[in-house]
This record gives sequence, structure tokens and C-alpha cells, in this order.
Amino acid sequence: MTEQVVLRQDAEGVATLTIHRPEKLNALDAGVIAALDDAFAALAADDSIRAVILTGAGDKAFVAGADIGELRDLPADRAETFLARGLAMMGRIETLGKPVIAAINGFALGGGCELALACNLRIASDNARLGLPEVKLGLIPGYGGTQRLARLVGKGRALQLMLTGDPVTAEQALAMGLVNEVVPADALADRAAALAAKLAGGAPVAMAAIIGVVNEGLDQPLAEGIDLESRRFAAVCASADMREGTAAFMEKRKPQFTGK
Repeated sequence: MTEQVVLRQDAEGVATLTIHRPEKLNALDAGVIAALDDAFAALAADDSIRAVILTGAGDKAFVAGADIGELRDLPADRAETFLARGLAMMGRIETLGKPVIAAINGFALGGGCELALACNLRIASDNARLGLPEVKLGLIPGYGGTQRLARLVGKGRALQLMLTGDPVTAEQALAMGLVNEVVPADALADRAAALAAKLAGGAPVAMAAIIGVVNEGLDQPLAEGIDLESRRFAAVCASADMREGTAAFMEKRKPQFTGK
């Protein structure tokens, strides 16, 4: 029986996915990418799940990078096809419509950093190291890193990270906006769980709209982005969640959102 490389655990509307390849520091290979794609496809169809935590097994690495053994022998004429699977998987995460938190427990390098960038929020342990060191292998990031990193931290910082290939500490990543929070390593799981629980109690329709508008609007001129926001606002106003949220506010009670 093949060992599972992505483990899933559900609790109170939150799914925790753990990349389980500790002997390889959870490196991304074709098997892990396929398993992650399957896992997020299942989460997209599961209305009981409202928030997701993504992390790595062990205390050394979130994902140390792509599997260099696979890359080393990759023919140039197969490179785009090879990358397409990983790009599709990361796009699925980014557009899931449910908040996805990367709990970065150690190294997040190369493809591991790109995986974290595809998530909506990133919490790092204080011993984490993040970076895109592909240039040191004569490569460039291939799973969206050049684009997502520059959009997140700005062109200058992104170019410095990618051209030097040098990793940054968790605190440096926080200062440049690469991660949202840094916590002690032994508090990472609890903090990610607390944030996920908070998000799982929110309004699913509104959260999906926020994620979608931000993702789509960043690639549009400001006026078009605002127009997109206005149209999504109108659509959300038609939801049962909106009626419940406003009623709960007026009645001074906690809302019970249904995701409809």
C-alpha cells in the first residue's frame, strides 16, 4: 500500500493538510503535487470545510523545495508540461474561495516558498527560513514565484531575493510583508488553528468574494477593480449570509452563517 504523502484532518469546519514526506524535508515531487491537487479539489467541493491549514510534517521544513532529482533529468521540451501540473495545483489553492493558511514550520524554499505564496495567509515559526534560491541552480522560479512574490512584497525586494537566491529569516519575511505573523515554533500549530477557527466562523460568501476580488482586481486598473468590487458587493447583498449578518448585528447576537 502506497504511503500517503498528504494527510488530512478535519475539525469544526477546518481542514488541516500535512505534507508528509519528512525524509525528504517534504520536497515537492510529482506525487506530492498530484496529492495536493486532489486534496484541494475535494476541499472545494466540501461545504463542511470553511478554512484550511497547510503545513509540513516534522519541525524542520514546511517544504524545502522541489525535488531536485526530478528536475535534474528534465528535458527542455517537457519543462512546460512538467510545470503545468504544479501551476494548476497552486492556482487551485489561490482560487479555492476558502481561506488557506500556510503554517510555515521551518524551511520554505523554492517550490515550498511558492506554495506558501499561493496561500491566502502565511504564519511562520520563528525558526523558519524563506526564499527562492533557484538562481543558484541555474534556474528561475517556475511555480508562479516571480509573479506572486513581486505582487506581495514589491519589485525591488522580490528581485533581491530571486537574484541573490539568499533566504530570509522569519522576522525579515515579516518586515517585508512576505508573512503575516511570526510565532514561536512550539506555538505555530495553536496559532494557525486559532486563526483558522476564527475564519471558519465568518461569512463564507463574503470571504469567497473578498478573495476573488483581490485576486482578480490586482491585475486590473484601479477603476476596473473598483467596478469589479461594486458588482461583487451587489451579488453578496443578495445572499442569505448578508441578511443573517445584518440581522445579527441589529439584534446584538452572534451570526450563524450558512454559506448561502
